[in-house]
Amino acid sequence: MSKIISSIDFSDCSINAFLHALSIATICKSDLILVWVSKQTGQQEKSESHKGDPEGSIKSRFEKMIAEYQPQLPGNTISYKIRKGKVYKEIAAEEKASKALLVVAGTHGASGFDEFWIGSNANRIVSACKCPVITIRRGIDIKRPLNRIVLPVDSTSDTRQKATFTGFLAKMHDAEVHILSLYSSKVKPIRQDVDLYASQIARYFEKEEIKYSQKSMEVTNLADAMIDYAREVDANLISIMTEQETTTSNLWMGPYAQQVVNHSPIPVLSIHPRELMTIATN
Repeated sequence: MSKIISSIDFSDCSINAFLHALSIATICKSDLILVWVSKQTGQQEKSESHKGDPEGSIKSRFEKMIAEYQPQLPGNTISYKIRKGKVYKEIAAEEKASKALLVVAGTHGASGFDEFWIGSNANRIVSACKCPVITIRRGIDIKRPLNRIVLPVDSTSDTRQKATFTGFLAKMHDAEVHILSLYSSKVKPIRQDVDLYASQIARYFEKEEIKYSQKSMEVTNLADAMIDYAREVDANLISIMTEQETTTSNLWMGPYAQQVVNHSPIPVLSIHPRELMTIATN
C-alpha cells in the first residue's frame, strides 16, 4: 500500500498542506501519515516539564484531526508520528521507514532576510527526502482541482525523469500536462537537446494516454519563466528536478530549483535525478 507523508506543525500553512495531501491520498488510494517534529532537546524537555504535557496536547490534536478527516479517506488510514530532532532529518527518516510515495510540506514564504531561513527549511526537506516532494506556500487555495501541471524542459538529460511521476499524478487526476520547452541558450546543439527531450516526453505521454500540450519560449531566468507561464495557464502544479549534486553532504538544491520552491505561488513538485524512477501504486 502506497503512503503519503504530510509534514505538520499545526500552522495554517501546514494545515493547508495537509488538506492538499489528503486530496491526493484520496485519489491515489494511499495511506496518509502526519508527522510532527519536536525541536526540543532532552534537557529542554526536562526544564519545561512544569508547563504540562506538550506531547500529550499534540496527540490530542492529531486524534481530533483524524476523527474529522478519516471519513474522507475510505479504505485507507490516516495516522500520525511524533518525532524529535531536526525537521528535515526526521521527515526524511520517516519517508525512508515508510517507503513513502510522496511528501507534502508547507512553507510559510517570506521576503528579504527571513526568506533564507524559511526557504532553507523547505529546501532541506526536499533535498533530504528521496521520494518526490510537493511544497506549498501560504495562501494557496488547495480546494482547486489538480487539472493543469506545468512540466518545464531544459537542456539537462535529467529533465526527462520528471515525466514518470508527473504523468502518474496527471493520470490519477485526469489532468493535462503542459510541456514547456525553455531555451536559455542560442547554441544550436543545446536547443536541439531541449527539443529532443520534449519530444521524448510527449511520446511517453501519448503511450500512457496522458493529456498534454506543448509550448516553447526563450528565457533568461528559468525559474521566473516557468512561474510566469504557470500563472498564465492557471496551473495547479509545477514539476521540477532538484538539480541536486550527487554528494551526501549536500543539503541544498540547485539555484533555479531553490528559486521556484521559495517563490512560486503555485504548489511545486520536486523530483530527484536518479537512474530509474519507480512508482509504487499497490
